[in-house]
Amino acid sequence: MNETQKVGTYRYRILALLFAATSINYFDRSLMGVMSPDLIEWFGWTKQDYSQIVVAFQAAYAIGLLTMGGIIDKLGTKKGYVLSIGIWSIFGMLHATVGRGFSFIGFFIARLGLGYGESGNFPAAIKTTAEWFPKKDRAFATGIFNAATSIGAIAAPFVIAAIVFWTGGERGEGSLMNWQIPFLITGALSAIWVVLWWRTYKKPEEHPKVSSAELAYINSDSVVENEEKLPWSSVFPKKETWAFATAKITDAVWWFYLFWGAIFLADKFDVDIKSMGLPFLIIYIMADAGSIFGGWLSGAFIKKGWTINKARKMTLLICALIILPVAIVAVTEDKWLAVFLIGLGAAGHQAWSANIFTLVSDVFPKKATASVVGIGGMVGALSGMISSFVLGAVLDNAGNTGFFWAFLLAGSCYLILLGFVHLIMPKMTPLDENLKPIS
Repeated sequence: MNETQKVGTYRYRILALLFAATSINYFDRSLMGVMSPDLIEWFGWTKQDYSQIVVAFQAAYAIGLLTMGGIIDKLGTKKGYVLSIGIWSIFGMLHATVGRGFSFIGFFIARLGLGYGESGNFPAAIKTTAEWFPKKDRAFATGIFNAATSIGAIAAPFVIAAIVFWTGGERGEGSLMNWQIPFLITGALSAIWVVLWWRTYKKPEEHPKVSSAELAYINSDSVVENEEKLPWSSVFPKKETWAFATAKITDAVWWFYLFWGAIFLADKFDVDIKSMGLPFLIIYIMADAGSIFGGWLSGAFIKKGWTINKARKMTLLICALIILPVAIVAVTEDKWLAVFLIGLGAAGHQAWSANIFTLVSDVFPKKATASVVGIGGMVGALSGMISSFVLGAVLDNAGNTGFFWAFLLAGSCYLILLGFVHLIMPKMTPLDENLKPIS
């Protein structure tokens, strides 16, 4: 605490803005997943229709990550972040204009735009973290703003429960009232954030409120980089890029919790829209704890004298072991045990996520960070897109047996993928500003 007081704390104001942006991002992203059982019934969709709308978001997210990372590296974090949040806010509010007569195509288009805009959040946030925190603190800082994904996901069911309701008859015979309002809320929140970000953000070396002591601390374990831009094509073939991308395949599991969790709870345990808040609260509070703990743990290992390679990978192994029990969720008949196991899986995933994001800034120079995060995120979104499409078809044709296989894969894939990450990048050798290994 004394060290923090001596060097200054302005970097934590920047971190608070990353936390706020990621909260808004996931609140917006979660709305459709929480309302999915009701939207499916109200609009008359099949589960495969719903899966195709989900796939639209994920496909646009994948394309966006491939391009947004490079755009953010070129424009800089300040302008790139504003561009991203502006796009996702417009398309988020566009959901509220969709009528029943063209619901499928309307939601499909809205999700495309939302996915493309939201793809910029993590490349911008990881790049900002690399600019504002030394390597030894990055996993913890990433864990904190990554925990905001759960804040947004927790807020969504409670806001929906307070605003959205059925009226005029038995279930399925009345109207779904006020479902549009939650989609409009993020527009106001995003406008406030953009003003604060534009007034607050500069690079630490250019910021008048950053003391020389804090700047020295931020750069204490980083090398000075030149201003020359790295083309996207230069990071694409690097094996380190694909080690990160391999770890990001697990994003499919997080998409599964986010977009299919409410449907699983409704189908298996008859949880309705008014009762969805408490299960989601438990799941995402556990996820928050996992995100912060996972970021802290690898940092603690580094401070004990472990190499970055050993600290990150040992933490990832612990995460993978914690996640294993989620494989049995679909066969349990106890609702709260199922919620706890999903929460455990979500906690392990968020701890995993905080550390794999940090792998990028551990290995790559700061000016390449957003591009690499974008490429890896594209792979994660594609894996989620494929799994959503397959799951929707299976649930329509074979009933809830699809959830058995989904949870089995969700529990076991982390250990397998960690093995591949280690094979691709056994030593995590840092790369210099020209992407050459630093000896």
